[in-house]
Amino acid sequence: MPRIIKHPELRREELLDHAQALFLTHGYDRASLNDVIAAAGISKGAFYHYFPSKEALLEALAERFARQALAGVQGVLDDPDLDPLGRLNALMATSRQAKIDTAAEAWALFETLFRPENLVLFHRINLAASASFSPVLVEIIRQGVKDGTFRTFDPEGVADIVMQFGMATHDVVAKAIAGGSHADMEIAVEALEKRVRLYEIALDRILGLPDGSIRIGEPGYVRAVMTARRANPSTIASASSSKGHELGHVPSRRR
Repeated sequence: MPRIIKHPELRREELLDHAQALFLTHGYDRASLNDVIAAAGISKGAFYHYFPSKEALLEALAERFARQALAGVQGVLDDPDLDPLGRLNALMATSRQAKIDTAAEAWALFETLFRPENLVLFHRINLAASASFSPVLVEIIRQGVKDGTFRTFDPEGVADIVMQFGMATHDVVAKAIAGGSHADMEIAVEALEKRVRLYEIALDRILGLPDGSIRIGEPGYVRAVMTARRANPSTIASASSSKGHELGHVPSRRR
């Protein structure tokens, strides 16, 4: 029987599917590269052609999450009835809901990034998200400057500041995980809720808007995302496998 040769991109996606399924089931630390290679049924040499390390594999999964998230907001970006402020708020709202919907999967995959030794990898993954979303933010802000909704001399800089918000919360989340107690989590939730309100005010001022114009958060948003971390990984994997898509692909959803 002739050997089936798959397109490299298709094979790469299949490897990500296997890796995500194993990471969800066993956790990133407990699932080895050998486990992924065995599940994929390929040689080590073939695997390393696509991913030189376990960290590179995780980074690729994060990039795929970012691409799927961007696909999930396409309806907002294409809506002709939205003005720039409405589009920006709709983008934030859709992003919030998607983070809530996929929080359990995301925690199971990426919780390891909040350890001190993985800070560099955390920043690399955030840069991957920025590469996907910054151009979208820049375009919305430019449109707003053009029609007079926003007042800023640097749309690219504003987009960069928005993307930096996520990285700026790293230490708060890391402390909560390291502490591990319910009290630590409550302190983190309260701190993050305050931080979100501060970011909203900062973004309003940067864009020359009245306070309360931009909505990054909503009541219960931070708590919903943070507490999803406690979900059972095996339950997450089971739910992920029944979503009607390839295992490893988290469907994008309207927020």
